[in-house]
Amino acid sequence: MKYAELAVSVTDLNKYIKNKIAEDENLSNIIVKGEISNFKHHYTGHLYFTLKDENSLIKCIMFKSYAQKLNFEPKDGMKVYIFGAVSVFERDGVYQIYAKAMEQDGLGDLYTKYQKLKEELEKKGLFDESHKQKIPMFPKVVGVLTSQTGSVIRDIINVSTRRNPNVYIRLLPVPVQGEGAAEKIAYGIDYMNKNQLADVLILARGGGSLEDLWPFNEEVVANSIYNSKIPIISAVGHETDFSISDFVADLRAPTPSAAAELAVPDIYEVKQKINTYQNRLKMALTKKLEIMKLRYEKCMSSSVFKEPTRRINENYIKIDTYVKQLENLINKVKEKNKNKYIELVSKLDTLSPLKTLTRGYSIVEKEGKIIKSVADLKTEDEISIRLKDGEKQAKII
Repeated sequence: MKYAELAVSVTDLNKYIKNKIAEDENLSNIIVKGEISNFKHHYTGHLYFTLKDENSLIKCIMFKSYAQKLNFEPKDGMKVYIFGAVSVFERDGVYQIYAKAMEQDGLGDLYTKYQKLKEELEKKGLFDESHKQKIPMFPKVVGVLTSQTGSVIRDIINVSTRRNPNVYIRLLPVPVQGEGAAEKIAYGIDYMNKNQLADVLILARGGGSLEDLWPFNEEVVANSIYNSKIPIISAVGHETDFSISDFVADLRAPTPSAAAELAVPDIYEVKQKINTYQNRLKMALTKKLEIMKLRYEKCMSSSVFKEPTRRINENYIKIDTYVKQLENLINKVKEKNKNKYIELVSKLDTLSPLKTLTRGYSIVEKEGKIIKSVADLKTEDEISIRLKDGEKQAKII
């Protein structure tokens, strides 16, 4: 009973400690340097994070009114200077820094290491789009590399089986943080490939600080992802977190649940699409049949289809008529040309000098040329005289 008189409540104790801290001027306005970890930009606009150094850490909060004044986006791994006040959060009994201002002090060692490895792997071609594989459209087995316990595997199973109850989820438990985790993750990827245990792999873990996600930033994991014959979807951390595995993987998902949606098609949506295509095909076939029916009816109403040989016979008759007309025309032209030929021959014969010989005339030639004048002849010239019945040689005296 004597303790009851002396005891104070937890609330009173926390309030007392808070007041004591508030009385210390050194804690009311203090500048602390350290490295950001477990950073979270809350939807309210407040910033929640941890400030740490090699040996210790302290929780921090920056309310929206102060966060809006920052000229940079804080990230895990950044080294910063924090100006604010230390106070106690009475409900949880923890003390933390209520930051009013923040300035960059460079990148943290871990973040610098991350950037260096990222640049090296990019130069080696591990991020090349040409190397990335397509995710299978209808995988039968989805392999998952993540922790055996926790919400990640439950979310993946729930989303996958809801989208396709027939899909098989094969879990290979691996540590997702801590020493040796990277090697075990890499071994898991190689094991799944060697034994062909899945059609697609999901590499997943929940959110966390840069330290927590570090196994997925190790080169050994990056090489295993790159060499994997099974397509890999990387779903590490929150949507704003980017790890080396995200860049190497064939596809990056913002969350493990989103990875399940990308890996497993919604079977009900697929069925609906198939039904839509079937209906479109039926409508197209029906329309095609109607058009063909109209064409058939139009053709059947034509005389060509009623009497198919009639048109041929009519054409035969036309051809015979044209042939006869052509023959008559040819004969007329021949007869006309024949009469004209006879007429021309008669005229030619009448005009022929040989015809004149029959009437008692003769033709005198000298050296093959016809003599037309006595002036063309000289004494002793030998000439040829052609008569109607022959030719004689003579000499001029």
